[in-house]
Amino acid sequence: MLWNPQTENKFKVLISKIPVFHRHITESVVRGQAEKLAAQRNAGQVEEQDVVAAFFSDVPSPFYSMMVRLLGQNGFDYKKYGFPKK
Repeated sequence: MLWNPQTENKFKVLISKIPVFHRHITESVVRGQAEKLAAQRNAGQVEEQDVVAAFFSDVPSPFYSMMVRLLGQNGFDYKKYGFPKK
Protein backbone atom coordinates (compact mmCIF):
# COMPACT_ATOMS: atom_id res chain seq x y z
CA MET A 1 0.00 0.00 0.00
CA LEU A 2 1.14 3.53 -0.66
CA TRP A 3 2.18 5.76 2.21
CA ASN A 4 1.83 9.51 2.58
CA PRO A 5 5.47 10.56 2.01
CA GLN A 6 5.62 12.82 5.08
CA THR A 7 4.12 10.13 7.29
CA GLU A 8 6.52 7.50 5.97
CA ASN A 9 9.52 9.76 6.55
CA LYS A 10 8.47 10.45 10.14
CA PHE A 11 7.90 6.72 10.65
CA LYS A 12 11.36 5.85 9.34
CA VAL A 13 13.01 8.42 11.62
CA LEU A 14 11.05 7.12 14.61
CA ILE A 15 11.99 3.51 13.81
CA SER A 16 15.66 4.49 13.62
CA LYS A 17 15.46 5.64 17.25
CA ILE A 18 14.10 2.34 18.57
CA PRO A 19 16.70 0.07 20.19
CA VAL A 20 18.36 -2.11 17.54
CA PHE A 21 17.20 -5.40 19.00
CA HIS A 22 13.52 -4.31 18.68
CA ARG A 23 13.73 -2.23 15.53
CA HIS A 24 12.98 -4.83 12.85
CA ILE A 25 10.03 -6.44 14.61
CA THR A 26 8.56 -3.05 15.53
CA GLU A 27 8.84 -1.80 11.98
CA SER A 28 7.31 -4.96 10.56
CA VAL A 29 4.40 -5.17 12.99
CA VAL A 30 3.53 -1.47 13.00
CA ARG A 31 3.88 -1.13 9.22
CA GLY A 32 1.57 -4.09 8.67
CA GLN A 33 -1.01 -2.88 11.17
CA ALA A 34 -0.94 0.69 9.78
CA GLU A 35 -1.56 -0.62 6.27
CA LYS A 36 -4.39 -2.80 7.55
CA LEU A 37 -5.99 0.17 9.31
CA ALA A 38 -5.69 2.34 6.19
CA ALA A 39 -7.32 -0.41 4.13
CA GLN A 40 -10.17 -0.65 6.65
CA ARG A 41 -10.75 3.09 6.16
CA ASN A 42 -10.78 2.51 2.38
CA ALA A 43 -7.93 5.01 2.17
CA GLY A 44 -5.60 5.22 -0.78
CA GLN A 45 -2.56 5.57 1.45
CA VAL A 46 -1.32 5.19 4.99
CA GLU A 47 -1.69 8.41 6.97
CA GLU A 48 -0.43 9.56 10.35
CA GLN A 49 -3.60 8.39 12.10
CA ASP A 50 -2.97 4.83 10.91
CA VAL A 51 0.60 4.79 12.22
CA VAL A 52 -0.45 6.23 15.57
CA ALA A 53 -3.29 3.73 15.96
CA ALA A 54 -0.96 0.88 14.96
CA PHE A 55 1.59 1.84 17.62
CA PHE A 56 -1.06 2.08 20.32
CA SER A 57 -2.63 -1.24 19.35
CA ASP A 58 0.50 -3.36 19.05
CA VAL A 59 3.17 -2.08 21.43
CA PRO A 60 3.59 -4.19 24.58
CA SER A 61 2.96 -2.34 27.84
CA PRO A 62 6.62 -2.41 29.03
CA PHE A 63 7.51 -0.23 26.01
CA TYR A 64 4.49 2.07 26.26
CA SER A 65 6.22 5.09 27.82
CA MET A 66 9.11 4.91 25.34
CA MET A 67 6.63 4.71 22.46
CA VAL A 68 4.67 7.75 23.66
CA ARG A 69 7.90 9.71 24.07
CA LEU A 70 9.20 8.73 20.63
CA LEU A 71 5.89 9.50 18.92
CA GLY A 72 5.86 12.99 20.44
CA GLN A 73 9.52 13.67 19.73
CA ASN A 74 9.08 12.69 16.09
CA GLY A 75 6.08 14.84 15.26
CA PHE A 76 3.25 12.34 15.65
CA ASP A 77 0.35 14.19 17.29
CA TYR A 78 -1.21 11.16 18.95
CA LYS A 79 -3.54 13.26 21.16
CA LYS A 80 -5.19 14.60 18.01
CA TYR A 81 -6.42 11.06 17.32
CA GLY A 82 -7.71 10.41 20.85
CA PHE A 83 -4.72 8.57 22.27
CA PRO A 84 -3.96 7.36 24.77
CA LYS A 85 -7.37 5.75 25.24
CA LYS A 86 -8.56 5.51 28.80
